Amino acid sequence: MAVKYNEYGELTMGGTSLKTLAQSFGTPAFVYDEDEIRNQMRRYHEAFRKSGLKYNISYASKAFTCLQMVKLVDEEDLQLDVVSEGELYTALAAGFDPSRIHFHGNNKTKREIQYALENHVGYIVIDALEEIDLINKYASEPVDVVVRLNPGVEAHTHEFIQTGQEDSKFGLSIKHGLAKEAIEAINDKEKLNLKGVHFHIGSQIEGTEAMIETAKLVLQWLKDNNIEVELLNLGGGFGIKYVDGDTSFPIEEGIAEITSAIKETAESLDYPVPEIGVEPGRSIVGEAGVTLYEVGTIKEIPGVNKYVSVDGGMSDHIRTALYDADYEALLVNREEEADETVTVAGKLCESGDIIVREAKLPSSVQRGDYLAILSTGAYHYSMASNYNQMQKPPVFFMKDGKAREVIKRQSLRQLIINDTK
Repeated sequence: MAVKYNEYGELTMGGTSLKTLAQSFGTPAFVYDEDEIRNQMRRYHEAFRKSGLKYNISYASKAFTCLQMVKLVDEEDLQLDVVSEGELYTALAAGFDPSRIHFHGNNKTKREIQYALENHVGYIVIDALEEIDLINKYASEPVDVVVRLNPGVEAHTHEFIQTGQEDSKFGLSIKHGLAKEAIEAINDKEKLNLKGVHFHIGSQIEGTEAMIETAKLVLQWLKDNNIEVELLNLGGGFGIKYVDGDTSFPIEEGIAEITSAIKETAESLDYPVPEIGVEPGRSIVGEAGVTLYEVGTIKEIPGVNKYVSVDGGMSDHIRTALYDADYEALLVNREEEADETVTVAGKLCESGDIIVREAKLPSSVQRGDYLAILSTGAYHYSMASNYNQMQKPPVFFMKDGKAREVIKRQSLRQLIINDTK
């Protein structure tokens, strides 16, 4: 957990009172523990170093990105996974080396392909057969490509965040021969160099079984088809703890199990062990971030429910409405026993605008108090919207007892800056 109560009963992050931050900069606001982010990245590095395998770790920008986040990724010697022209632009604007950027996406536009090629990204992940001709057409020099496979594996996670099952918009099916067709087509192209293969079975994966079994399946398929690659990218999706009962992906033990299984499988198949790539996003920033809100209206329906409304909502916290995701709420400005179950609701004009459905909070909560919603570091700011013309919150990185603003609060003027009169 990135937060804890101090001796004065105030919730803190990195030694700084979140109450003071909320009072100084307003709410809603996203706050990250910078040391926690760096620590997660270093844990991945150390786990792979112990495996003895060649590896690369690529931060998944979609989880959360901004200029300062990209710079932090660079400082910790990670590569970068981008899925749009905008994410690539952000990375380049932050000064990130394009040769360490990988471009993903199930429907890359012609402009995105050209933009990636113009900026000489490290490799492009091919997600559809037609991309092969497009990349070859626009490339002015040889370019590395990686084929995203659809392994036909159903991960044990929410159906909306499964990505490796047979019926998926992602990847090229192994079962139906599309993956092999793609590799044969790449090998026929003058400007394309097959660097490797990629798979991603889903998100919020807690254990290693599904990833290991998929890696074995892919290695067997490569061997059976006489396809030799220098890179096997396992994707990401490593889970985090949102509420009690959840299990964070065990980085040290998990990577050891996965890499050992890959080495053993490759040896049994007499297949060269490729470089291993992973693309963690949520597991790096998820638990490092919290959202701060101020309590407003409290509405009790006797015998039915008690709604504690806050000054944000699904415009900055969409995952409860989208995935029925669970979260934990803590009172920021005083430490008291959580003796009541309430619904923490947003202020937007939707019945489904719920932050936490069964939050455990002190019965003393009142207007003007501050709440922290835990584990909102991934897919919160990046999925934020201006629904109801809500302004996107600011983002702060906490380190050494100080808060630095890495994204400013969106102004009212910015809400209409692109409107015409």
